[in-house]
Amino acid sequence: MRFLLDSEQRAFADSLNAMLTAADTPSVVRSWSRGEPTSGRSLWRRVAGAGVFALAVPEAYEGLGPRPVELAVAFVELGRHAVPGPLVETVAAAALLTTLDDPAPAKRLLPALASGESVVTLATGRYALDADVADVRLTVSAAGGPARRASGEAVGEPAAAGELASGAAKSAPEAGESAMERQLAPLPGGAPSAAELRLAPPATVPHTSLDPARRLFPTPTGGELLAVGPQVPAALAHALTWARLATAAQALGVGLALLDRTVAYVRQRTQFGVPVGSFQAVKHQLADAKIALEFARPLVFGAALTMDPADVAAAKVTACEAAYRTARTALQLHGAIGYTAEYDLSLWLTKARALRASWGDPGECRAAVLESFSGGDRRS
Repeated sequence: MRFLLDSEQRAFADSLNAMLTAADTPSVVRSWSRGEPTSGRSLWRRVAGAGVFALAVPEAYEGLGPRPVELAVAFVELGRHAVPGPLVETVAAAALLTTLDDPAPAKRLLPALASGESVVTLATGRYALDADVADVRLTVSAAGGPARRASGEAVGEPAAAGELASGAAKSAPEAGESAMERQLAPLPGGAPSAAELRLAPPATVPHTSLDPARRLFPTPTGGELLAVGPQVPAALAHALTWARLATAAQALGVGLALLDRTVAYVRQRTQFGVPVGSFQAVKHQLADAKIALEFARPLVFGAALTMDPADVAAAKVTACEAAYRTARTALQLHGAIGYTAEYDLSLWLTKARALRASWGDPGECRAAVLESFSGGDRRS
């Protein structure tokens, strides 16, 4: 089956690519990482002006959507250019608000989200992404209690593997990273039966993150209560599907950028008087990365067509694993320069690693796919 974009979708992608190329996003990312968001906020408004966030917002709330295919097209370009900010969290917040039984929070918050007037982040556990820049900080927690993990387990105790939500900085085994990441994205089956959605106060001091452009803050507590009861976890399950789709598309863009930069590098780097890209071993590694990304592309756009949670989970794990594999290949073929934070390649390397665990690690996404088959509700 072939999933080809139509002429309008291709033109949309080309326009975003041109705008983001002119924006010099590496310098924007570095400023954002230092806690200097002026240029990032300006870029955020331009991205919103192109209609990206409005694609996740229904027309009833001054949006253009919901249009998941076009949203996936946009997020591939956002990943290709390593655009910083709570991009996925904004999409997830829009999906969550539109699914609540009470439309009042959506009417109040979504028009500014769609226009880019407000930066929105959504926290479902211990950490909130870019909570210093966000004007709207939405938090979901168990009703009357602390934020919970996917299993419903309270998160008051310290993490065994270090502070790693969304790819925080300390090195640890993959399993530990997954456990911490689940605090940001609880699975639908593990959400508490009753939860509350709050408009949280400003955040405090950030934690160091693996991806400096993903600034992590302890989730603020308290704030205005927007919704409570079983409607919140139900809406969060819907938001998770949209978040995984956006993450998958973003990871695909990250992988494509890493591949393009690596191909350009091996063409100009020489050894024994010839470009290293002419060596068969190098060609094979790049071909494997290219194949992985091309296999992920139809899964991402196919999932955007169905918006079936299992399809989206499959797309997420495939795209993120392809991007991660490409990142490892890029690092190896660049050699020592690939390890340097000053070299722009690092902006995509760290993002590929962080997105791999964001909104469901590979094990969780595979489990979601298998569960859909065991439940007997898959299409024949």
